Amino acid sequence: MPEGKVVFKRPEALEETPTHYCPGCTHGTIHRLIAEVIDELGIREKTIGIAPVGCAVLAYHYFKFDMAEAAHGRAPAVATGIKRVRPENVVFTYQGDGDLAAIGTAEIVQAANRGENITVIFVNNAVFGMTGGQMAPTTLPGQVTTSTPTGRDVKVAGYPLRVAELIAQTAGAAYVVRRTVTQPKYVRSCKKAIKTAFETQLAGLGLSIVEVLSTCSTNWGMSPLEALDWVEDNMIPYYPLGDYKVIDEVKSLE
Repeated sequence: MPEGKVVFKRPEALEETPTHYCPGCTHGTIHRLIAEVIDELGIREKTIGIAPVGCAVLAYHYFKFDMAEAAHGRAPAVATGIKRVRPENVVFTYQGDGDLAAIGTAEIVQAANRGENITVIFVNNAVFGMTGGQMAPTTLPGQVTTSTPTGRDVKVAGYPLRVAELIAQTAGAAYVVRRTVTQPKYVRSCKKAIKTAFETQLAGLGLSIVEVLSTCSTNWGMSPLEALDWVEDNMIPYYPLGDYKVIDEVKSLE
């Protein structure tokens, strides 16, 4: 028989290990995109990732480079310290909405405003995933969660926080975009954005952040396919995909 053509292989920057994520969770897709970009840029030996508190708390099991664990919401502060001590390294945080947009709001806003030369991958699935599916700052109006069984009431809980739009207003942010991974075309666009975010850091231009709209089929009470559709039907209209701040120096990198 003729030899088959290799059309797929695991990125070098990913460990060969079983996943702990729920079926249908898109964390795995986002992990792969990060690993592919790191391989393509040839920066694996000098990359340091910061794992969060949340569903991705075990992110260090999946990446084949140095990782550090941060207290809840403090990943940007930890990344700031590492990057300032070791400016030659590539430092990124990987954070969920419960981590970054709730307890960590001050950390990310101040890091962006200072223009810390780090990269942030922000995974937004509109709930606190690991702790049982409670309402998060990004939970949509009317969305049912374990702590809002009749839906989020904005008169009581306020409105969802649009992180990309918020960070885009800070003076030190250089690259702020929102993407998703619900379809192949979106996966390709997300990978390109992640690569640009790392290139922004390599060029020393300031903070870069990619918000990725993600699923949580377990806590949403949906099948994986239903959850993908829910992102497109409900999350994207409230959190439009797009580029929210791209400084001219970054545009020249694309």
